[in-house]
Parts: sequence; C-alpha cells; structure tokens
Amino acid sequence: MKAQYVNELAEGTRVDAPFALRAKEMRATRSGEAYLSLEFADKTGQIPGVCFRPGQEATSVPVGAVVRVRGTVTSFRGVKRVSVDAMLPAQHWEAGDMLASGARSTDELVAELRSLVASITAPDIKRVVRSVFGDKEFFARFSHCPGSQTYHHAYLGGLLEHTVSVATLCRSLAEQYPDADSDVLVAAALLHDVGKCDELAFETAIEYTDEGRLMGHVMLGMRRVHDVTARMRIASSDRMLRLEHAILSHHGELEWGSPKRPSTFEALLLHHADNLDAKASGFVALLGGALRADETWTDSANMFRRPLYAPRAAEDDRPYRADEDAQHTRLTA
Repeated sequence: MKAQYVNELAEGTRVDAPFALRAKEMRATRSGEAYLSLEFADKTGQIPGVCFRPGQEATSVPVGAVVRVRGTVTSFRGVKRVSVDAMLPAQHWEAGDMLASGARSTDELVAELRSLVASITAPDIKRVVRSVFGDKEFFARFSHCPGSQTYHHAYLGGLLEHTVSVATLCRSLAEQYPDADSDVLVAAALLHDVGKCDELAFETAIEYTDEGRLMGHVMLGMRRVHDVTARMRIASSDRMLRLEHAILSHHGELEWGSPKRPSTFEALLLHHADNLDAKASGFVALLGGALRADETWTDSANMFRRPLYAPRAAEDDRPYRADEDAQHTRLTA
C-alpha cells in the first residue's frame, strides 16, 4: 500500500509516490521552452501533470510504466496538477494500487459461476463451457480481467462480476420464457465475453491489445470457443450453432460491433441481458462520481449523453437532532 493516492492530493501537497503514467506528450510554451504534458493515475483516479525542462530520464519513460513522481500539487486555470521535479521508473509498487478492484469477493463470484455451469444439462454444451473455464491459466486471467476499458465494470475482476450477473439474469429469463433453450442461453451468457481476456491488457492501466484493436472481443471469444470444440471433436449441431450465434450477436446491432444481429430467441435475450447489466453498472458508477463530488446531477459527458440524477438518501436531507438517538441508547432497569 503506497503512501499517497490521487484522491488525497490537495493543492500545495508535496508528492513522492508511484503512479501509472497514462499519457505523455512533449509540448512547447509560447516562448518555445519544451515541457512534458503528463497524466498520472492510480486506483482512485487520475490527475494531470507538467514537467518543465525535462531531462532524459523523464522523457525516456514509456507510457504505461509505473513511475515514481516527485513534485508539488499546483493549480492551473482552476485544475489541480502535479508540477513534477523528477520522474523515474518506480522500483517498488503493488499492482493493486494502480487499478481499482470490484467490491464483491472473487471466491464468491467463482462459486456462483461454477453453480451456473453446473446448471447446464446438455452434455456437449457443458463440455465446451467446462473446457474453456477449465484452462487454469486462462481462468486466472479471466477472474482478474476488467469488464471494459471505461464504460462498465472497468476494474479488476469486473469481467467475472459482469459474466455472473448476465448469466444469472439469463437463467431467470429462461424460467420466465419457457420457449428459450436454457442451456444455450446460460452457456452463451457465460462465454459471451471470454474474448475480453485477449482484447484487454491490464497491468498498470486498462488498454487494448493489438489483437483487441484489430479483431475485437467478439471474434476473439469465438476463436477460443472454436479451438475448444475442435480439440474436443465436438460435432456441429443445431444447439451448438445457436450457441455460437448468440455469442456472435450479443452486441445486438452492426454499428455496435456485432458481426450479426440476433436471429434466435436466445440471442435476443442474451443481448438485452448483457446491455441491461452493462448500462446499469455504468449508470451506478456515474452516480457514485457525482455523489463523491457532492453534486445532485452528473454532467452530460457520459455514455448516456445526458445529465443523470443522483439523489441523496432521504435521511441525508433531514436535519439532525442531537437527542434523536437518545431513546435507543438510554439504559433502563
């Protein structure tokens, strides 16, 4: 655990701590003097930085590295920033300090995922799901992978949390709509985002890999599923075809990155369950930011493209009386 986090940095604070270097650009002042425009981050947020007359050590540090920053928090045009005196590659730091983690226990989520896998009764489909998650190296990465770069579940363990949530919704939908094939729907929900493990890199920041940029997680996930079915020599069938179609079409629309639009009932239900969980998670995260800033509304620069209402709990607006808890704490014979 490091000594200073971004959300604790107040104007005038002396800084000496490791941060992830998210951005770096060489610029020039009006007088032609070179300086570095920087962005630092850790699990609590990000803050801009500036380094005037940077030396070779500062200019040579690559974006994505963890750096030890020494300087002072200043303000420029009303925005806090770190005025950097020195910036070197950090020698000692903990990965958990650089990226936020989910609130839910990983062990609890893994147990729920295993229960969802166990609920699948179709032998071939269950074999595929078990084989994908049975790869220990892959599952370790899957359990820590974020759910996205920015929009939803953008923290360590977010992918596991999102997957369990979507699959749980789909299991309920299968009970609500008996015409849906529960095994196909739940299996597709469990596998729909496995490609994100290859799409995202998440060492010190959540970034896209080259494969992720060029192919996207939908195609990368299908590649992983195809590799498993080929290795296990699972024959093609109507159920397997519907499983693959649901995974391919879970984004719903071509303009949203879906190679196909949903053409089966299971694919339609998966698309809406996935969209619901992603949007709900993103909405809650935006409200949390507004409440931390003591604001009742968010701004409109968000995934919903509109201000969102963030009401305080009712008791927060009620005047507090010093004696109101007396009846609960008074001792009686």
